[in-house]
Amino acid sequence: MQIGLDIGRQYVKMVVVEKTREGLKLLNVDSKLIPEKNKSFDPENIDTPLIVMAVKELINRMNLKPKHLRNLTTGISGSNISIKQITTMDMSTDELKTSMMFEARKHMPMDGTDAVIDYQILGPNRFEADKIDVVLVACTNGVRTSHQKLLKEVGLKAEIIDSEPIAIMNAYLQSHQFSEEGAVILLDIGAVSTSLVVWGEQDLFFTRDIPRGTHDLVKDLAKKRSITYLEAQDYLRNEGIAALEVEPAEDSSLIAVTERSSLDIFLEDVRRTLRFYTKNSKQSFFSALFLSGGGGSINGLKEYMEEKLQIKSQAMNPFANMEMKDNSSIEDPSQYTVATGLAVRKGFEA
Repeated sequence: MQIGLDIGRQYVKMVVVEKTREGLKLLNVDSKLIPEKNKSFDPENIDTPLIVMAVKELINRMNLKPKHLRNLTTGISGSNISIKQITTMDMSTDELKTSMMFEARKHMPMDGTDAVIDYQILGPNRFEADKIDVVLVACTNGVRTSHQKLLKEVGLKAEIIDSEPIAIMNAYLQSHQFSEEGAVILLDIGAVSTSLVVWGEQDLFFTRDIPRGTHDLVKDLAKKRSITYLEAQDYLRNEGIAALEVEPAEDSSLIAVTERSSLDIFLEDVRRTLRFYTKNSKQSFFSALFLSGGGGSINGLKEYMEEKLQIKSQAMNPFANMEMKDNSSIEDPSQYTVATGLAVRKGFEA
């Protein structure tokens, strides 16, 4: 049994899978809201006790026992880590570990404290026969210690502490196949930030943490409609992207300066990131965009992104290719992308 625990800013989510002869079987999946019910979400007021309580309630609801949770993988958000693809000599595991520490110091900005590194081998470099491509992940010891302390308060100990962008990539690899040409875009939209991952089978791996999420959309909607945060949350859930559309001025003869919406700003962040990727990787063809996370299933977002970016878009289903227990159906599988990527992590260990 392998367990992935995704501790977000607004929800905690857990996915439990097991290996079978045919592949993977989904045993259990669930989520729990962190803030108190019927209270507006405020990312600045989500204290550790609320997170601890939410994780404990989720574990209890899934009929699991903290002391028996082995093979547990959790994740650290993209804003707290550095991720970079590098090319290095093909070498033994011990030599590679030593080399990765040197590469981390050389390539990645650190805050002066001890670095904690991990890596995942992507495969042979397509240009040089004796070299391999590796995704190098680094964070500070302080970030890891803080995460471990949170888990300890819940009564848990993670076998692996992964990074959310790598989990998103692993969820994709488990459930989908690369197209022969072009890179794919993985866009996991959370409450306060979005993980953007771009990668192709023959292309550069790149990730960026965009500091915008569904919280910005709800705040924007509440302000423009002069409604409460909770009303805006329900409005967005029911109406989708249409709720954010700006109504035309009553007098068409007047020239008005339209304020950019949070959705416009979010889209521009995505565009800017893709331009940066194209410049650095020389890959300008994107075969598909996959939406996931709590905001990935907003009604109309898939069509909006497809129209604005001219890239085929669809919701990510991390449970594709998995055997489902009791043929159960799951509402909005895309929100469990990170948790699924964490759960299947052991199958992608370097």
